[in-house]
Amino acid sequence: MAEEEIAVVGAGVDVNTPGNATELAMAYLQDEKTDADVTNLNLGELDLTTDELILDEVDTHIQANLEDDLVKEALKTGVDLRQYSKQVEAELQRIEQASIKDYIKESQNIALLHNQITSCDSILERMEDMLSGFQSDLSSISSEIQTLQQQSVSMNVRLKNRQAVRSHLSQLVDELVVPGVMISTILDSPVTEQEFLEQLHELNNKINFAKELSFRETLACSDIQDIVDRLKLKAVSKIREFILQKIYSFRKPMTNYQIPQNTLLKYRFFYQFLLANERTVAKEIRDEYVDTMSKIYYSYFKSYSGRLLKVQYEEVADKDDLMGVEDTAKKGFFSKPSLKSRNTIFTLGQRGSILSPAELEGPILVPHTAQRGDSRYPYETLFRSQHYALLDNGCREHLFLSDFFMVAGNSALDLFNSIMGKTLSMFLKSMSTYVSDCYDSIAVFLCIHIILRFRAITAKRNIPALDKYWEAVLELLWPRFELILEMNIHSIRNTDPQKLGVLDTRPHYITRRYAEFSSAIVSINQTFPNERTNALLGQLQVEVENFVLKMAAEFPSRRDQLIFLINNYDMMLSVLMERAADDSKEVEGFQQLLLARTQEFIEEILSPPFGGMIAFVKEAEALMEKGQLDRLKNEEARITQLIRGFSSTWKQSVESMSQDVMRSFTNFKNGTSIIQGALTQLIQYYHGFHKVLNQPTFRSLAVRSELINLHHLMVEVKKHKPNF
Repeated sequence: MAEEEIAVVGAGVDVNTPGNATELAMAYLQDEKTDADVTNLNLGELDLTTDELILDEVDTHIQANLEDDLVKEALKTGVDLRQYSKQVEAELQRIEQASIKDYIKESQNIALLHNQITSCDSILERMEDMLSGFQSDLSSISSEIQTLQQQSVSMNVRLKNRQAVRSHLSQLVDELVVPGVMISTILDSPVTEQEFLEQLHELNNKINFAKELSFRETLACSDIQDIVDRLKLKAVSKIREFILQKIYSFRKPMTNYQIPQNTLLKYRFFYQFLLANERTVAKEIRDEYVDTMSKIYYSYFKSYSGRLLKVQYEEVADKDDLMGVEDTAKKGFFSKPSLKSRNTIFTLGQRGSILSPAELEGPILVPHTAQRGDSRYPYETLFRSQHYALLDNGCREHLFLSDFFMVAGNSALDLFNSIMGKTLSMFLKSMSTYVSDCYDSIAVFLCIHIILRFRAITAKRNIPALDKYWEAVLELLWPRFELILEMNIHSIRNTDPQKLGVLDTRPHYITRRYAEFSSAIVSINQTFPNERTNALLGQLQVEVENFVLKMAAEFPSRRDQLIFLINNYDMMLSVLMERAADDSKEVEGFQQLLLARTQEFIEEILSPPFGGMIAFVKEAEALMEKGQLDRLKNEEARITQLIRGFSSTWKQSVESMSQDVMRSFTNFKNGTSIIQGALTQLIQYYHGFHKVLNQPTFRSLAVRSELINLHHLMVEVKKHKPNF
């Protein structure tokens, strides 16, 4: 076989050629498998004659081996693969022998390692047994914990149930037990002691609890019922005696009943206890209080009202004291009063201050002090004092009743009326008597507004107890005020100017009465406006205006008529503006009348000295508007007379006119205003005169050169204006 290999090599076959590589490998493999491998070759069921034999797989296997890097390297270098195989086998044997020697050399260490591994296995086996034991123990502990948890929950439920039962039983026992301290305090301590009040609260709770248990038919209730009832009777007896004693103390003369009332309020629980446990005694106390306080209030206010009337003005208005009645020496409303502080009928004066907050809610009058000082007051002052005392006491009483007797709403009003009803009826009766014979309209109107303000005060305090009384008083006062006002309206309407004495251009006393009265009513009525009052004042104003016109008609000349009208309108306007608002209809009405009459009077006083010029200017201006001014071109003589007459007399005329105006009007300011208006109107007329003469029709007149320069005239006129 070696010889064959040599022969192949010696034949000069080039193994590096690509075409022979496969053939060489196949030949080598065939040579390797000869002899020794033939006997061991087991072809199985291989059938070389079958058509199914496929050599492609073998070729693929060979091709894959040829792709190996070592094989490629061997074939590329021309190495004999068989020799290379033997070298590899020899190397493997060598390495195997060396490995065996190493194993033999390290045999002791390997044996030691084996022993150590065996020891570790036994240790790990024991640890595994221990962990298994732990696992079983933990399983048993978990079941024990669950058992303990269930037992704990059960014990917790039983504990809560026992605590709940204990709290109820403890409360029941506490409520049932009547301590000795309570018994001794209720029996022996005065009712004014704080301990008595505290134990009374406890006793009230036990009584209520006993009632509740009796409804449930609890047997334990019978054990304490007797002692609780006896304590209740003792407490009721002591409370009844205490409260009745306080109520009886109200009846002592000169007693300030508000002090014991305040004491009762500190012990308001006493009445609550009686109302809950002994209604008959509570009703007895309530009835006794109502009877006592009703008599006290009635006696107090009756005495107080009677004493107040003693300090009223002795001289009061009667049915003849009307606005349109003749002003005689006997009845001089605006003359000096016969008494030092006599109240006037139509003038408000200082009477309106009664409505100011300081006086409205000021201290009430003390009659004996006023009598000692010989002081006298108008009726509205007494009325205010009387009703403020009623308001103060009524509010206090209503609050006391609501607090002490624990009533509210209609029940409180009924209880209040049972106490104050007699007093209020007495007030209404005495007021009805006074009002039926009263002719002082300002006093009645002030009383109305006092009531309106007091009603607002009680509403602000949220005290409805006196609301019906206020309405009843207003129902008495309003009709009387309207009646007096209508009587004054009729008196002015029926006045005969010829029976009022000597004619005088100065303001008439009837218009002065109206001005004072109207300004008083308007100023008072501004806070609480009333349409009916405004309507009656409107009627009164119409009648006064008619009266002034009737009086003016008695004067023979228009000039005197205008002076009379202006003086009266100015006086009424001045008085009204002192108290009424500038935009009130009364003020606006008289302002229009005064303006109209003043303008007419100015024309009237300018007419005598300057009437010719004024007539010419008006005539020329009318013709200028129509374009017919040429109709006056032949009036040269008239124009010459007007120019020269004005230039020679205007200063004297203005001076005379100013003096006459100042003598004719009582109001210096009004007279000054009229003079200024007249001079202004004069300048306007003269300016119109200049304008007419500047027209083409009159430009050729030589007399135009004698016209006074308008600016010079204005400077000279200013010198004649009164200065003040």
